[in-house]
Amino acid sequence: MTDNDPADDTPANDAQTSADRSVTINRVIEASPERVYEAFVDPDEYAAWLPPEGFSGEIHEFDASEGGTFRMSFNAESEELEPYASTFYGTFEELIPGERIVYIEQFEGDESGMAGEMTTTVTFEAVSGGTELVVTQAGIPEAIPPEDAAEGWNDSLNNLAEIVE
Repeated sequence: MTDNDPADDTPANDAQTSADRSVTINRVIEASPERVYEAFVDPDEYAAWLPPEGFSGEIHEFDASEGGTFRMSFNAESEELEPYASTFYGTFEELIPGERIVYIEQFEGDESGMAGEMTTTVTFEAVSGGTELVVTQAGIPEAIPPEDAAEGWNDSLNNLAEIVE
């Protein structure tokens, strides 16, 4: 990962939250768009990098094709984090290798604050020094502060960078 690309003044690690319960994270990762994309659609790699700090991932179902479905759990690695363990599932809406991924997901369970669908859009663009990723997650449930979602994505993208660089 690089902090800044000398060719421009855009931060390589930038998070924005908005009132519509969405976050946008920008990150430059030192790998090709194709390699970074592959880490999103390979279930073993996805389970290794997506869980934020303090969690491990378990894939229950994963069909990385347009219209394909997935189901995954974040398992807490300590008793302190156990209340935040979760299982979620969704559908891949759009997959353009090395360019764009769109998926819709929701959490399992009856907790009303976790209800609703989230739409995540990830774009991959070749830049000097690697790939600029832009991750936008919209429709974050009421029980999750958008700032926490941004922090989780930053943890996940740190993990991703370690796997693909």
